[in-house]
Amino acid sequence: MRSLSLLLLAAALALSPAARPAAPAAAQDHWQPLYELVDPGLQADLERIIDTNPSWRRLAASGRMAVGLVDMATAEPRFARINGNLMMYAASLPKIAILLAAYVLLEEDKLPDTPSIRKDMTDMIRYSSNEAATRMIDRIGMEKIDEILMEPRFGLYDESRGGGLWVGKRFAKQGQRLGDPLHNISHGATVTQICRFYYLLATGQLVGPGRTQEMLYDMSDPGLYHKFVYAIRNRAPDATLYRKSGTWQTWHADSIWVKGRNWRNYILAAMVESPDGERIIRNVLPAVEDVLKKSAAVPATDRQQLKVFQASSATEN
Repeated sequence: MRSLSLLLLAAALALSPAARPAAPAAAQDHWQPLYELVDPGLQADLERIIDTNPSWRRLAASGRMAVGLVDMATAEPRFARINGNLMMYAASLPKIAILLAAYVLLEEDKLPDTPSIRKDMTDMIRYSSNEAATRMIDRIGMEKIDEILMEPRFGLYDESRGGGLWVGKRFAKQGQRLGDPLHNISHGATVTQICRFYYLLATGQLVGPGRTQEMLYDMSDPGLYHKFVYAIRNRAPDATLYRKSGTWQTWHADSIWVKGRNWRNYILAAMVESPDGERIIRNVLPAVEDVLKKSAAVPATDRQQLKVFQASSATEN
């Protein structure tokens, strides 16, 4: 059944420009690391979104809100972030790290490729199943997951950049707890590393082409209708969504790659520590979409000139 679903997904991707993932990096002439794609104009827009909302501004200033955005619709992707290297508790969102580790081991023939494992991989992402995630942690090993995250080829946990994605506990009451080296967080993330995960996946840098399609299958068709998914469904019902969220008590996190038409092709990540976090994250998406839509109306040459001007102004100051 999974093989048939993958074939159907591949066919849909081939037929629909809105749903088609970005070409693998090997097919791109000028692939660049996300760190090098911070765009002054997009950064100013994202800061304006936060600053004009008093509640969001207070949360960001106190280290309780972080947002990352990658505009994938432009010829050269554009990256912006608020508290990009701030590591926060992210609840179930780091299950994407378990997914990556599973595909790395499948590629190396170190994890059996069975229907039960495939089902657990999908269920822990689409439906955020704690039981499925715990079984995957037990199969792979928690230390192995974190070792893969810290490998230089991924760098999804980087002590020099504030940490990143981390899985340090089973999603169950029992079991070992292994906090991350910098902050002792059990299930953590930074928005920069969340965005990098999606960006590497979208550009074919995370795993091989076949595994990329399989990972996209697991992350597609979200089964939880809240946060970003709630916000985007009425705005763009035909858009393809790749998504993972997390919630525990007052900690709320969400991440999504929205693949639609024209300007609607972006990666968005947000983490908020607030009793109102669900609503805050839900409202971040339309604010970001408004910025992206307006930016798309500006000719590319004008955007480039503005980028050069803003970059020179930042250097002078």
